[in-house]
Amino acid sequence: MSQTVKGVISRSKGAPTELVDVVVPDPGPNDVVVDIQACGVCHTDLAYKEGGINDEYPFLLGHEAAGIVEAIGSDVTHVEVGDFVVLNWRAVCGECRACKRGKPWYCFDTHNASKSMTLTDGTELTAALGIGAFIEKTLVHEGQCTKVNPETDPAVAGLLGCGVMAGLGAAMNTGNVGRGDSVAVIGCGGVGDAAIAGARLAGATKIIAIDRDPAKLQWATELGATHTINGAEVDDVVTAVQDLTDGFGVDVVVDAVGRPETWKEAFYARDLAGTVVLVGVPTPEMKLEMPLVDFFSRGGSLKSSWYGDCLPERDFPMLIDLYEQGRLPLDKFVTERVGLGDVEAAFEAMKGGKVLRSVVELKS
Repeated sequence: MSQTVKGVISRSKGAPTELVDVVVPDPGPNDVVVDIQACGVCHTDLAYKEGGINDEYPFLLGHEAAGIVEAIGSDVTHVEVGDFVVLNWRAVCGECRACKRGKPWYCFDTHNASKSMTLTDGTELTAALGIGAFIEKTLVHEGQCTKVNPETDPAVAGLLGCGVMAGLGAAMNTGNVGRGDSVAVIGCGGVGDAAIAGARLAGATKIIAIDRDPAKLQWATELGATHTINGAEVDDVVTAVQDLTDGFGVDVVVDAVGRPETWKEAFYARDLAGTVVLVGVPTPEMKLEMPLVDFFSRGGSLKSSWYGDCLPERDFPMLIDLYEQGRLPLDKFVTERVGLGDVEAAFEAMKGGKVLRSVVELKS
């Protein structure tokens, strides 16, 4: 039987979010109903609200979530009722060309629920990243659920559902940071600071945080940065990075901003044959113009990181275990805990750069 619960939607471009009644249908054969306990407020949700993703309004916002499996479809084998899960938007299909080539972290045909959640008048909702988790209960595909240690704080565990995983994976998976490497991270919001934490976990010995906000640089230091550069106080970021690395540049640069000017800084701030990782998301109109010979002469790797090139089934449980062991400070990303009716205020705090993550808590 379907059920009606409270959820947060964006009805039109730029309009304030609304807390409304949402109808959650019975799960299809491979679907799962998850009782949401906590959901992080991510920049991607703001992008949906402001029309930066597509125009398939109304959107059911939220995707960075953890909760308890309440009901399962007839063919579900991946999880059971009562499991504590983190939701993910890379439910690999196992059949696409990426999966068959042994690179499932690039899966081009990820699974979503077979049915749409709706408003009470029958209007179908577009679930953010195929999840929609600013809601008391949501409907997802079983592959979007990853079981983790049930003793973990849901507000912390849910962060792996998007931004924190994107940053950790940008350093550890895409950038392949190793012991003794030097790393620079441009942009020290939630994703950038997660890249810093990932670089530290991977054994980097010099980690340079770059931002224009002193508060963000302080957060970066608390999460593992060994050096900081305030871009508003130096003439040239590239020179400042080189000054900290004997004139050479770093082994890996993570651009967590995603603008042409920051990508250029990343490109030139790396050592010869170094790696650039773009994890910040550019907008469609952004263009890049550079001498082609510089790409050839500097060598190395230029990579984009999708969701930190993660495999949820591999990475989420491992990272939760590292957190529980005290080796990965995931809890430091939780700046504030708010209620389901506070999403609009959380977006304003995000735009003002006042938080690493606001987390909506639905169950204490």
